[in-house]
Amino acid sequence: MSTAMPFGADTTLMSDVTAAVKAAGRTLRDRRTPHARGVSMSEIVDEIHANDDAVLNVLREPLLRARKGSQWAEDELAGGALPPGEWWVVDPAEGNINHVHALPDWAVTATLVRDNRPVLTVVHLPLTGDTYTAVAGGGARLNDHPLKVSAKTDLGAALIGTGQARPGEDKHTFRRIGESVTAMLINGFVVRVSVPATLQIIHVAAGRMDAFWQFSDVRSGLVAGALLVSEAGGNVTDLAGEPWSTGSRDFLAAAPGIHTAALEVLSPIV
Repeated sequence: MSTAMPFGADTTLMSDVTAAVKAAGRTLRDRRTPHARGVSMSEIVDEIHANDDAVLNVLREPLLRARKGSQWAEDELAGGALPPGEWWVVDPAEGNINHVHALPDWAVTATLVRDNRPVLTVVHLPLTGDTYTAVAGGGARLNDHPLKVSAKTDLGAALIGTGQARPGEDKHTFRRIGESVTAMLINGFVVRVSVPATLQIIHVAAGRMDAFWQFSDVRSGLVAGALLVSEAGGNVTDLAGEPWSTGSRDFLAAAPGIHTAALEVLSPIV
């Protein structure tokens, strides 16, 4: 799923990006509380924005400096194809809603996207210290240990996940999510419905889960996991079975042995 970065530049850039993401992770970790923050919608949104701003203050400049000529994708909830060139697609608090509610499922992610294909990514989980990395053509790793997707071949034995991509999706999307969950509950083994996307997709890359799908094109929740799964030997497509890119409307990352069966369940849901 990708064009490899120039050999020799990978190691240095990965080191710089990992250091920057880990520093940002410390900022986000220091902002966590043992209790939920905010009661009203406006209070919750203010807390979310405060997390984003604090992390971006320590993350943005180091990433732009690490890759000269790269650009910054400003809106973390945006979808669709980017203009040509290299772009940083970052989620300063992937799972921000969990962080604000004192739940543990959140991370900092940074992915370099070239011509709408992810080519390098770092996902750091500050609470555990785990860091997932991948370079196009170079494999995927967790704390320097290679990752490999599940060997399952039976969808009926599969642990599968999905979730909404952003608050306030339209009713059509909500209906598709509901129908697809029902279909997978019938055809799979267990279905997880949660947020954020990245923290489910890393489990697919590590072989702990077998597939993840989403009716969304929100780049920041998909690019990191797409590269990790692809480099760990998985299949990453849209729900028509075409290779996934940031211009795709929907998303499926799966172990090769169940990918076709998952598509057969999901693709009729329109």
